Amino acid sequence: MITALLIGLAPAIFVLLFFSAVISATETSMTAASRSRMHKLEREGDRAAARVNRLIGNQEKLIGAILLSNNAINIGASALATTVLTAAIPGPTGALIATVMMTTLVVIFAEILPKTLAITRPDQAARLLSLPATWVVRIFGPVANGAQWIARLSLRPFGIKLDMATDVLAAHEEIRGTVEYHHSEGGVENRDRQMLGGVLDLAEMDVSQVMVHRKSIAMLDISIPVREFVAAVLGSAHTRMPVYRDDPENIVGFLHAKDLLRALAESDGDMDGMDLQAILREPWFIPDTTNLKDQLNAFLKRHTHFALVVDEYGALQGLITLEDILEEIVGEIEDEHDVVVPGVRPQPDGTVSVDGSVPIRDLNRAMDWDLPDEDAVTVAGLVIHEAQTIPRVGQTFIFHQHRFQVVRRERNQITALRISQPIETTVED
Repeated sequence: MITALLIGLAPAIFVLLFFSAVISATETSMTAASRSRMHKLEREGDRAAARVNRLIGNQEKLIGAILLSNNAINIGASALATTVLTAAIPGPTGALIATVMMTTLVVIFAEILPKTLAITRPDQAARLLSLPATWVVRIFGPVANGAQWIARLSLRPFGIKLDMATDVLAAHEEIRGTVEYHHSEGGVENRDRQMLGGVLDLAEMDVSQVMVHRKSIAMLDISIPVREFVAAVLGSAHTRMPVYRDDPENIVGFLHAKDLLRALAESDGDMDGMDLQAILREPWFIPDTTNLKDQLNAFLKRHTHFALVVDEYGALQGLITLEDILEEIVGEIEDEHDVVVPGVRPQPDGTVSVDGSVPIRDLNRAMDWDLPDEDAVTVAGLVIHEAQTIPRVGQTFIFHQHRFQVVRRERNQITALRISQPIETTVED
């Protein structure tokens, strides 16, 4: 009887492991497939590529369905194996053998092997597995939503309330964890890791965290003589600048350098007869609470690269450009007018001189550090937040494994600091 049970259930276990392997390969191929190539193939009439684009277009639902289905299949296969082996070998020995056997089979044949095969040819694998992936999402997608609802309901007695927009399955964190793991194993370069992390961070960051602060905005006063106005534009490194009248808060438009050059050509160089107001473009004001993902989509939809950021009272806070958002993904975009990581100057003794206005994210990218940016945007803001006071010149603080020394302060603003390399690394070296 036991032999018959073994013979009867063994094929079912291997079938479940096969399905688990297919789902694991699907997860890897869908996240690694080239979106640009998939869109190109879809335009050429490739139905499989169209299915891939639909699936990765709703990646939260895809990852949630994959996680649930894969776990359900692996647990089912393990339960069957335990049933068979405990019947053949009663007691804890049978359960232990089943655990060792299924762990080996799942890790090698349902995880490592299919994911290795999928990552070698992700585009082809994604197209091949798009049909079974579609069925997995159809079957387990509603189950994933139900699981999220149950999780939220279970957390309410503890005072934790989550809406349906919150991803309990944390697909983003799953992807982020995968990237970090492959980076630690040497499979993902640091620059690629930062780019992938930047994409995932867009929905969690507001424009106020990456905008150019109003103190640093290059602005033009339309009330000055035209020749001075033109000279200021030519002397600037920017092609788009806000224009105000008398008061910097009174923004009347923004100027594109091309429009000014076109107007100069049409006037045959007669600057005095130019109407500056006529060549200004309408300013676009956005609230400082707009997240970067929405703002990126808005830039693409409006076909513009420039917006002014205001607070809830309508006061100007700064400006943000399409380049600012893209730099959160690809890092600093340098041209002939830019300084490489402005405000960050490594010193011969290993420390780093940093302007207080440098964004924490820029410093982290430049030095490959991991300073937190949840409670402050700039390095000076981080020091003030941690110190709970405005430090004096010469004061030194140690937090987040770095030593921060205040080098220069103007009134209540920290303008320069000296920061050490991570202290643990320095000690080990």
